[in-house]
Amino acid sequence: MSNITGKKFYTGIGSRSTPPHILHLMAYIAHVMSKNGYTLRSGGADGADLAFEEGAGELKEIYLPWKGFNNSNSHLYSISDAAMHMASTLHPRWQYIPESVKKLMARNCYQILSEDLNTPSEVVVCWTPDGCTSSNTRTPKTGGTGQAIDLADRSGIPVYNLQNNSDIIKLLNILL
Repeated sequence: MSNITGKKFYTGIGSRSTPPHILHLMAYIAHVMSKNGYTLRSGGADGADLAFEEGAGELKEIYLPWKGFNNSNSHLYSISDAAMHMASTLHPRWQYIPESVKKLMARNCYQILSEDLNTPSEVVVCWTPDGCTSSNTRTPKTGGTGQAIDLADRSGIPVYNLQNNSDIIKLLNILL
């Protein structure tokens, strides 16, 4: 399934503390997705994001909460009022979090729905310690990635969490 532009997108995200063997798997998945014409959407954070970015090569959209985040040179760092509003509807304690965290959460909306907030990724590949794949399985251990998983779930986008062996098997069967 491609969008109106004919491009294909997926979101590659996850915890900054993703285990090394999963980081290698993420880079491999990104490489295979790239070879199949898929553009990565990610967020430039340490851990999972950078592993996906490394494997994706040139086919990537890296959304940042602010210019130069994590020394990234991505030009996708402008956070719109619409993205902030969307993020506020997803975060249970929005009014209590610092502005910098709000920008991180708003950039997650772009990772799932693109800069126009209207072009969804076809799939989300991620890793969280609790194996979260939907709004219903989100826990405090899901961390910041949970907000993106929640948005994907609400948008009908399948989520494959590499913490779950069954998701790894399903994803590899699709890719290979």
